[in-house]
Amino acid sequence: MAFKYFGKWGVEDVSVKDLGIQKYIRLELSAPVMRSGGRHSKKQFGKAELSVVERLINKIMRSGPGSRKLGGKVIRGAGACGKKNKAYNTVRRSFEIIEQKAKKNPVQVLVNAIQNAAPREETTRISYGGITYHLAVDSAPQRRLDIALKNIAGGAFAASFKSKKPIEECLAEELIMAASYDMKSFSIARKEETERIARGAR
Repeated sequence: MAFKYFGKWGVEDVSVKDLGIQKYIRLELSAPVMRSGGRHSKKQFGKAELSVVERLINKIMRSGPGSRKLGGKVIRGAGACGKKNKAYNTVRRSFEIIEQKAKKNPVQVLVNAIQNAAPREETTRISYGGITYHLAVDSAPQRRLDIALKNIAGGAFAASFKSKKPIEECLAEELIMAASYDMKSFSIARKEETERIARGAR
């Protein structure tokens, strides 16, 4: 029997069109549960072996509590820091909302959102002769995926902060907007800003 996320959504028809990050977006699980227990951290680039849905769950789990600054906004007391079950249920409920609203496989919507929100170019600081300046560089595929997931999770929490909407609804809306390249999406706006700064530093 083919594996299905949360017992509902399969990945047989899910496609990844971005060749740059194609091999880093893992769709199927090596184990029947999405609880790797940090085993991937024992080797370099081990997180590439995690499924993309579990990586989203881990980003949700790491997005709070406490205060932190994200994209110019201070987010306080949001998240499920260390609470894997809470993050798991948040993603599961957001997938159900996506299926109702978009009438699509939520895993495909997540993959499309990641492809659209992953920056292709960013800047790095170069120091030469006591002078520091910014230089445009290509983003590594693994980093592109990390940044996209971080901004998707951050955008969901930014939308839910001081809002009556539950986090799962905000996450579903963020994924749907990012998948359709809507500029109202936090992750798409951050990607555009990063690439604009990089173009100016060429």
